[in-house]
Amino acid sequence: MIKGSFPLKAFKALETPFYYYDIDLLKRTLETVKAESGKYGYHVHFAIKANANPHILSVIAGYGLGADCVSGGEIRAALDAGFPADKIVFAGVGKADWEINLGLDNDIFCFNAESSAELDILDELAAAKGKIASVALRINPDVDAHTHAKITTGLKENKFGINLSMLDGVLEQLTKLKHLKLIGIHSHIGSQITDMSAFRALAVRMNEVQEKLDTRGLHVEHINFGGGLGIDYHHPNHIPVPAFADYFAAFRQLLKLRPGQQVHFEPGRSLVAQCGSLISKVLYVKEGEVKKFVILDAGFTELIRPAMYDAYHYIENLDSDGQTETYDVVGPICESADVFGKDVELNKTRRGDLLAFRSAGAYGEVMASQYNRRRLPKAYYSDENGFEA
Repeated sequence: MIKGSFPLKAFKALETPFYYYDIDLLKRTLETVKAESGKYGYHVHFAIKANANPHILSVIAGYGLGADCVSGGEIRAALDAGFPADKIVFAGVGKADWEINLGLDNDIFCFNAESSAELDILDELAAAKGKIASVALRINPDVDAHTHAKITTGLKENKFGINLSMLDGVLEQLTKLKHLKLIGIHSHIGSQITDMSAFRALAVRMNEVQEKLDTRGLHVEHINFGGGLGIDYHHPNHIPVPAFADYFAAFRQLLKLRPGQQVHFEPGRSLVAQCGSLISKVLYVKEGEVKKFVILDAGFTELIRPAMYDAYHYIENLDSDGQTETYDVVGPICESADVFGKDVELNKTRRGDLLAFRSAGAYGEVMASQYNRRRLPKAYYSDENGFEA
């Protein structure tokens, strides 16, 4: 089995489970996304929901990216990490008044508005402060992302955005809201998308939306395509940096921009997933009648994606080489859903071995919980002293 490069000696001195981040890989990924988006003058905002670790955020902010936030807490995290307010966008179907006010008080770049009702409240709260809020309408484009049902966001049946059939009414409503300025249109069709045809379909659909705006004499300055680019969970060593060149080119080839328009993207997983791993210790190897179980000290409290999405993570035994055996890899949580993988091929595994769950830098640490009164996992970084591989 091909293994990643980890500072195993340093790991042995640490209490498990914990997250470990390869900062060199993160920087290489950021350099790639900057170079590929820069070819076309595109703007990139990191989707903080993927990973809100303060050190990770500070590294990303240092590369000049903006931030895509979906809560007031994320706005605060972005500001604390050094993201400038004029590069912060705020999305989400259920923005609370205090969260909207936080965005207004900090003069953030844009609110990605998702409903007629939200526009009314945005206008009311902006008026109370004597401000004009910049808004982009999040359009539900009815484009199938061909991804997992629980991470699809761009169909009519999803809760996100404004359906195309309702757009005329919302545009008419905006003419009456004097404390809002329409600066853009926004869309996000889902996550872990590896089929570029879905992004091409989105570009075409946004061209159609622009044509509808043209008939009303409306010109918006900004077009925002959200995020969604997937990663290779099966081959983290071979393909550590996602296909950013293909991703941005898919839009460049089909997008029909008006003079002066700026294009924005909000990637999350594709920037941080491959740089993060969850490290866990084997508590027991249990011999069942028909299966062998590797029982770990990490569970879905540390990495919920397999339980929630049936998600796959490449698992490797950092302590063992040679012969492989087949196991069900499970956690200690008192729930049948606490299974990381069934019939997993691992090097022969023993009590005390350290296992790494690869590609866990997105929706891993940030979704950890204290169910069963467990402690939240700590995080360590390759740029700390003592963590040379």
